[in-house]
Amino acid sequence: MLHTPLIDSHAHLTFDDAFGADRAAVIERAKAAGVACVLVIGTGLDSSRAALALADAHPGYIYASAGIHPHAVDHFADDDWPALHALLADPRIRAVGETGLDDFYDLGDRRRQGELFSGHLEAAARFKKPVVVHIRDAFDEAYARTAEVGLAGGGVVHCFTGGIAECERAVELGYHISLSGMVTFKSATALRAAVPHIPRDRLLVETDSPYLAPVPHRGKRNEPAFVVDTARQVAAMRGESLEELAAYTTENARRLFNLND
Repeated sequence: MLHTPLIDSHAHLTFDDAFGADRAAVIERAKAAGVACVLVIGTGLDSSRAALALADAHPGYIYASAGIHPHAVDHFADDDWPALHALLADPRIRAVGETGLDDFYDLGDRRRQGELFSGHLEAAARFKKPVVVHIRDAFDEAYARTAEVGLAGGGVVHCFTGGIAECERAVELGYHISLSGMVTFKSATALRAAVPHIPRDRLLVETDSPYLAPVPHRGKRNEPAFVVDTARQVAAMRGESLEELAAYTTENARRLFNLND
């Protein structure tokens, strides 16, 4: 077990198809592995409410965000905004999103993705909370919309998939960069090249559970305990010890998401 705990800054523990059978055991394994807390991410109104309920059931260990994933934009109507804003106004919700743009999968109208992404950025400014951003093959537009609205409460490009140029632009805009198990895949050459370029005060680690389990668990269901494996490999790629990386990524996550309670 780590002497310095880690934070899993992005997990989908509300997904019943992945965690319905053993969610409590998953949480206990995370604690045993040295994971100090987990940010559970909303991907729609229902999952955002479920994330909040899970946080209420595990105070001080599970925290919640609320937002509409770009794959879910076709199921979010304009008259749903008040319901989302009500969630975002709740002090128990620590971040806005997951929101963003995805040109890799054909799972959400592109125009609607852009509208909702800008709306989430505006809501993040209104409620003074960080925004959790998903970007796949859409860095230019995502960064242009971010520059237009700004990051009043900060933000993170979660499960970062870009290279050095995309990393540097994200940092210029005020984003943190969160690395998932994908960084342990040898095929992710551009991403792995960017790892040493992430400033210490902008780096986070995550699982994106149940997706993208890191080596040596690749192909299995991912879970928060495995963030230790991702962090260990990121530390090696940066020439740091695991304890060193755990200390500053944990502090970064606590500061960004206001987890110091």
